[in-house]
Amino acid sequence: MAIAGVAIGAGGLLIALSIVHGFKSTINEKIVGFAPHVTVHSYTGDPIFRADTLQAHISRLPGVDRVQPVAMGQVMIQASRDVSGTLIKGVPEAGDVTNLRTYISRGDYDLAVQESGLHGIIIGSSLARTIGADIGDRVTVYAIDGLPTPFNTPEIRQYTLTGIYQTGIARFDDNFALANIQTVRTLFGLGSNHANSIEINVTNTNQIEETYSVIREETQFPFVAESIFQRYRNIFAWVDLQEETIPLVIGVMIIVAAFNLIGTVLMMVLERIKDIGILKTIGAKSKEIRQIFLLEGLLVAITGLIIGIGISLMFYWLQVTYEIIPLSEENYYMSTAPVEPHLLDFFIVAAVTILLCALASWLPARIAAKTDPVKVLTFGK
Repeated sequence: MAIAGVAIGAGGLLIALSIVHGFKSTINEKIVGFAPHVTVHSYTGDPIFRADTLQAHISRLPGVDRVQPVAMGQVMIQASRDVSGTLIKGVPEAGDVTNLRTYISRGDYDLAVQESGLHGIIIGSSLARTIGADIGDRVTVYAIDGLPTPFNTPEIRQYTLTGIYQTGIARFDDNFALANIQTVRTLFGLGSNHANSIEINVTNTNQIEETYSVIREETQFPFVAESIFQRYRNIFAWVDLQEETIPLVIGVMIIVAAFNLIGTVLMMVLERIKDIGILKTIGAKSKEIRQIFLLEGLLVAITGLIIGIGISLMFYWLQVTYEIIPLSEENYYMSTAPVEPHLLDFFIVAAVTILLCALASWLPARIAAKTDPVKVLTFGK
């Protein structure tokens, strides 16, 4: 029972840690892949009138990989079934600085003019289902500033749907459409060198904050730099909260399992009370008796730990191979529970388990060491 308790506690903690690490890596990868690492925009919200000059300046800064101007605004998008509001993002036709291409689930990443004579547009899977759009369909985009009146008619532009992307994150799949920047500039009445923001991807994703600091210092008022961690702080905070709390909650299992050893080893002491008396009578020291039961407790701990590690590795293989734990993509941003075991976790869990089990074995071992051989020999009389 004690071995089973330690095995379940250690295995459960390792499984929980691997899932938490998997969640964090998967969500971070999706956000960092979909969104620009750093964004520069005007403090007042006005367009950047010399976007090409600002783009050239930022591209020379250390740590910067790719830079692009972006025209962006709220629009209504309509297809055969329905109409919905969304945010249209105009980027250079050659390609976006983000890794959106890797999330294309249907069609192709193509913003150029199609055979229909219309430019291509890419939308999220949720938005495509809402408006009933499929690859090759014609979609209509309406852009208007303020309330529509006979003197304030919307700008209208049609596109051919060339690609549908799916990240699993609803706020991306529902709210973004991607099109050629020149067509989006026309929709919002922007000039050929105007942009709503400048998007930057850094060379090393592990140094986003460092590169962001450099860009922030080099962009003067009225321009404001914003990192990806600031823009999506609520998602990153949610992931960090999971990583901090779940191991503490699951770790209680190991503490409970370790303290089960007190009862188990104490029962061993009571069952072998006469043997302890005989050993003391023939000259065994209290220290030696104590070591016997401490080693007994450590044996239980190590055996349970090995079984627990085996359980966690078996779970990892089953989840990667057969995806035995599906998830609701709308709520968890992914369709199956991700697992990412870290070698350091195995060392930490092993060390904590053995330490707690050793402490839990100390009390019964101390009782055994203090056994009086005279009382033992008369035990039961």
